[in-house]
Amino acid sequence: MTAAPAPLTERRGARTATRPTGDAPTRRRPRAGGALPTGSPGVYLIAVVVIAVMLVPIGYIIIGGFRTNAQITVDPSGFPSPWDAGNYIDVLTGGIFWRQVGNSLIAAVATTAGAVGLGLMASYVLARYRFAGRGVLYALFAAGLMFPLTVAITPLYIVVRNLGLMNSLGGVILPQIAFALPTTIIILVPFLRAIPDEIQEAAFIDGCSRIGFFWRMVLPLSLPGVITTGILAFIGSWNSYLLPLFILNNEAAFTLPLGVQSFASQYSVDTAKVLAFTSLSMLPALVFFSLFERRIVGGLTGAVKG
Repeated sequence: MTAAPAPLTERRGARTATRPTGDAPTRRRPRAGGALPTGSPGVYLIAVVVIAVMLVPIGYIIIGGFRTNAQITVDPSGFPSPWDAGNYIDVLTGGIFWRQVGNSLIAAVATTAGAVGLGLMASYVLARYRFAGRGVLYALFAAGLMFPLTVAITPLYIVVRNLGLMNSLGGVILPQIAFALPTTIIILVPFLRAIPDEIQEAAFIDGCSRIGFFWRMVLPLSLPGVITTGILAFIGSWNSYLLPLFILNNEAAFTLPLGVQSFASQYSVDTAKVLAFTSLSMLPALVFFSLFERRIVGGLTGAVKG
């Protein structure tokens, strides 16, 4: 005869008794509030070095604008002694700087409006409608990311010249819109594709037209992506240098990046004033990007999830 099996409680107790207590691995509990564990000191050291490499040249340009040419000649890497704001005052009170700021602002705002408006409408069709050749059309826009402006600058110059847009901001704005469309569509299509079909069906049942659904539902739901693409288009236009260099020959139509090069050539002897002009020209883009950095990251994260 076979012995009866031991009760379940006794078997559990035996297993519990034989389990080692001192050498058992302990699981690390997550910290309160979902805080991430502290990284190694080497990671922070590398981060500090990278940040210093990026910020030191910017700081040198900004501080150099408060120096005189004599101070720069005697000690190129020193601090101002005394601090002199005359270079910044001369640049701000002159008409050249503000005229170029206005040209850059007009080009950036027009480029942003055109890229976001056209990109949103094209993305809506590609994301919400099924038609023959939709994948090919989307791939065509995606292929636009592989062709930089330097490759197309010569044929682009010929097209702009034939259209009679040389030495005008229109000759800069239209190509910038075209080159900003691929990025805009790639980011916006996932946002629009993630909108549930039930919302669209409910809107049509309530009597909403396709255009009304676009303005009342699609635009608010895709607002993070719209803001992200708008910021990218604005910064790209503000920092554009190669295209204005080929299109604009009239100094009155210069944008700010092209104006910095022209100002540096004109006042090459006055190094302190050139540093002041350069620092003032890059401050708007730095401030703009710093204010909307989280918007950019949030919009790109939503595009990846979509």
